Amino acid sequence: MTLKSESELAQFVADTMDPLVIRGGGTRPVGPPMVGDVLSLGGLSGIELYEPGALTLVAKSGTPLAEVEAALAAQGQRLAFEPMDHRGLLGTQGTPTIGGVVATNVSGPRRVQSGACRDYLLGVRFVDGAGSIIKNGGRVMKNVTGYDLVKLMAGSYGTLGVLSEVSLKVLPQVETAASLMIHGLSDGHAIKALSGALGSPYEISGASHIGGGPGGAPVTFIRLEGFENSVSYRLGRLQDMLKTYGEVEAESNPETVAAQWRAIRDVEVFHDDPRDVWRLSVKPSDAPGLVARMPAGCSAVYDWGGGLIWVACAPGMDLRAGLGDFAGHATLIRASAATRARISVFHPEPAPIRAITAGLRAKFDPRGILNPGLMG
Repeated sequence: MTLKSESELAQFVADTMDPLVIRGGGTRPVGPPMVGDVLSLGGLSGIELYEPGALTLVAKSGTPLAEVEAALAAQGQRLAFEPMDHRGLLGTQGTPTIGGVVATNVSGPRRVQSGACRDYLLGVRFVDGAGSIIKNGGRVMKNVTGYDLVKLMAGSYGTLGVLSEVSLKVLPQVETAASLMIHGLSDGHAIKALSGALGSPYEISGASHIGGGPGGAPVTFIRLEGFENSVSYRLGRLQDMLKTYGEVEAESNPETVAAQWRAIRDVEVFHDDPRDVWRLSVKPSDAPGLVARMPAGCSAVYDWGGGLIWVACAPGMDLRAGLGDFAGHATLIRASAATRARISVFHPEPAPIRAITAGLRAKFDPRGILNPGLMG
């Protein structure tokens, strides 16, 4: 079912008695296999308000992400949180939508400096599980009414409500970007180098380490962005600071730098890899030790200075069980339908959090029809 207006969406949800599988562009099918009527939001499309001077954009949830980014680029602006494109990693087609980005809180390498998608979400409109239209937040940066509820919708995967409109803060495009690369570091040394760079006064906007995918050697990446003179100065100072780790190579060609960080953002090293893919969020200093505990045959990519780990491992493996208890959480991102049905895709919540989650779902979706079973 494809609907073309918020009122149609509300009426449809109010009238239905069946489970609904909420779909934006269909590019991020993360979660266990679900059964229900597919509710497509592709018909709710279009930028409703864009005020470059106010750094504010309002769009219907089914608006293609590419359309939003093109409108921003035409005014020299951008989405600061650098949303990932999952199509290569998950082998999907379709068109990513801005609602899908918000619903899954998709945030790229720049999160270490700029924050996550939810940090730029000013307001939302959504339809809850009873078919009621709810508006929260606003369309301008100074309006923070109901801000906690706005943030709650980011990353809820459509289990609390069906987004119909999102309002976002945007930022100016960066003038210059450059990368520093250190080859051959162990995971432990790489995380120390990244932590040192992030703790420096040189304003790092990307900190990643590829520990070696299929046929790949370890490479540590650091990105700097800003005005040209500032980037040049910081690049030189950071090179001097990191030279104790080995030779530090600099790259300032715009196309090359953009390609490097697009590959990191989209985890390109695992695109053609037949193994399952997991996503771990941990304390950066814990990351190398955790990876060292992983079963043989696993490969890791670190982002966010080590706070985010992408892991490829043998098909069907329960990586969570193999690691045992650790401080953080692990999400199964790519696997067969059978594996996603057998292994909990999202990390099990502690009992107190589980009780809060259940209470929220009961409030916003009393009939349990919105993406039922998706997040446990």
